[in-house]
Amino acid sequence: MNLIENAKKQIDEIINNACAKARTMGNLPDGAPLSGSVEIPRDTTHGDYAATHAMAAAKTLKLPPRKIAEAIIESVELEGSYFRECSIAGPGFINFSLSEKWYGEVLQAVQDMGQTYGNIDIGHGQRVMVEFVSANPTGPMTIGNARGGVLGDTLAAILSKAGYNVWREFYVNDAGNQVDLFGKSIDARYMQLCLGEENYAFPEDGYFGDDIRSLAGIIFEAQGDKLSALPEYERMSKFIEFGLPHNVALMKEHLARYRIHFDEWFHESKLHDNGYVAETVELLNKGGLIYEKDGALWLRNMELGADKDEVLRRANGFYTYYAVDIAYHREKLERGFDRVIDVWGADHHGHAIRMKASMSAEALGVDGRKLDFLIMQMVRLTRDGETVKVSKRTGKALTLNDLLDEISVDACRFFFNAKPDSHLEFDLGLAVRQDSENPVYYVQYAYARICSMIAMLASEGFEVPEFKQIKIELLGSDAELELIKQISLLPEEIKLAARDYDPSRINKYVVELAARFHRFYSACRIKGEEPDLLLARLKLADTVRSVIKICLELLGVTAPEKM
Repeated sequence: MNLIENAKKQIDEIINNACAKARTMGNLPDGAPLSGSVEIPRDTTHGDYAATHAMAAAKTLKLPPRKIAEAIIESVELEGSYFRECSIAGPGFINFSLSEKWYGEVLQAVQDMGQTYGNIDIGHGQRVMVEFVSANPTGPMTIGNARGGVLGDTLAAILSKAGYNVWREFYVNDAGNQVDLFGKSIDARYMQLCLGEENYAFPEDGYFGDDIRSLAGIIFEAQGDKLSALPEYERMSKFIEFGLPHNVALMKEHLARYRIHFDEWFHESKLHDNGYVAETVELLNKGGLIYEKDGALWLRNMELGADKDEVLRRANGFYTYYAVDIAYHREKLERGFDRVIDVWGADHHGHAIRMKASMSAEALGVDGRKLDFLIMQMVRLTRDGETVKVSKRTGKALTLNDLLDEISVDACRFFFNAKPDSHLEFDLGLAVRQDSENPVYYVQYAYARICSMIAMLASEGFEVPEFKQIKIELLGSDAELELIKQISLLPEEIKLAARDYDPSRINKYVVELAARFHRFYSACRIKGEEPDLLLARLKLADTVRSVIKICLELLGVTAPEKM
C-alpha cells in the first residue's frame, strides 16, 4: 500500500469532481478533465501536497490560474477524504492538508501488513537476474568486491520487495589466461618449497600474494616433493584443479559471513566445454559482423554503436575475455530473464557501454535492451584521515575477510551501501564508534530504544495496542505527524530505489526515520502520560520499530533489541 500515491490520486479525483461541479454552476467553462502534477512541497507550512491543475489548465480554459483555483476551491468536497482543508497559494497552486484519516491509515497499514509493509508490485513477477561480485577466483576478494557485494545484494532485496522475481548469480572466471597464470604461480611456489626459493625462479607476471604461498604450502604438506618429478604442465593442471575449488569455497565462506548467498555460481568453463563461445562467435560471423586482421578475428562493434572494434579470437586461436563475455550475456538472456543487471566497478564503465552495443546485434537472437548495468565508483578506506591499504592484523593488502575482522558486518554493509555513482570514503574509525555520528549505530540505537521502552511499559501493564484501540486524533504535534509522514514514504522509496538501481535510498530513508523518532521521543513524553495518549504514542513508536526492522533486513543489517 503506497499511501503517498493514494493521496495524490485522491487529490486528482477531488479536483476533477470540484471542476465538474463548478462547470455545472457556470463557474468554469466546459472542457476535458483537468490534469496536473501533485507534489510534496519542501515547506509544508501551507499544505502537505501542492497541485498544479489550475495552472496547467489556464491556456485551455483561457482563464487566469488563480480564478480556476478559486472556482475549484469553492466547489471542493473533502468529507470522508484524506484531507481536512485546501487553499490557494502563489500563482495558482492548490494546497491540501492531510487529515487524521490519512495518518491513521498509515499506522493501520503497517500493523496489517507487518513485515510486508513497503511491498509494491511494479515488477509484476518479472524475472530479473542480478549478477554481482564475480571476483576472480585466483585471489582473495578485494574492497571493491565488498562494495559490489552489498550494492548487488541490497538491490536484489529491493527488487524482490518491488514485485520482481529475483535471481542472484556469481560468475566464476575459471578459464583463460589468468587461470593458467594462477597454476603457474602455485607451481613456482611449490617448486621453491621443494628446491629452495633461490633455486626456482618465480614468473615476473605471476601472482605474488600470500594466498598463492598458502596454497602451495597446503599441497606440499599433503604431497611432499613427489609432484616435483612430474612435467610442469601436469603439475600446473593438478594445482589448478585443487586451487580453484579451494578458492571458490573460501569465497562462499567469506560471502556467507558477509550475509550474501547466490542462487547460482556460474562457471565460465561451462561456456567453453559446451562450445557456446565458439557458437556465439559463429553467429556474429554469419551476421556479417566479423572480419579478420593480422590473423585475429575482430567484431565490427563500431557498426553496433561502440567507440571501437573488439578482438574476439587472437591469432593463436584463443578466444578473448570479450568474446566469452558476449557468450555469457547471450546465455543469460536466453534463460528467459526479463532483465539482466550487472554490478560493475567504474573501471568497467567503457566495457559496459561496448558490451551493451555488442548485445544489440540481431545475429545473437536475444534482446540486448534487457541488459542493464549498475556502475559503482571506487572506495577509499581511511582511518584518522589517512588512507588505509593494509590490514592491521596481517600487514598485507586489505581483503574483504580482513576488513570483517576489523569492522562489524553491520557497519560494512551499511557503509558500503552508499550512493553507487559517488566515490565512497569509508571511515574505519567512524564505523566502530558507538555514537550518533555513526549512522548504523544511530539507527540500531533507535530500534533498541523502542524495544526497551516497550518492554518497560509492558512491565507496568501497558501493552502495544491494536490500531482500533487508540485515539489517532491525539497524535497532532509536529513531531508526531512528521514521524508518520516518514513512515508513509517507505513504499515510495522502494519504488524509486528499484527504478533507479539506487539501494542507498534505503540508508537515507531509515536514518531520517531514526532522526524523526529521536526528535519525537525528546518532544513527546510517553511514560507517565494519561493512558489514552500513552497508548497512542506507544503505538506510534512500535510502528517505527516495525519499519526500521524492515529497512535493516533489506540492508542485511541486524536489528538488536538491546545495545
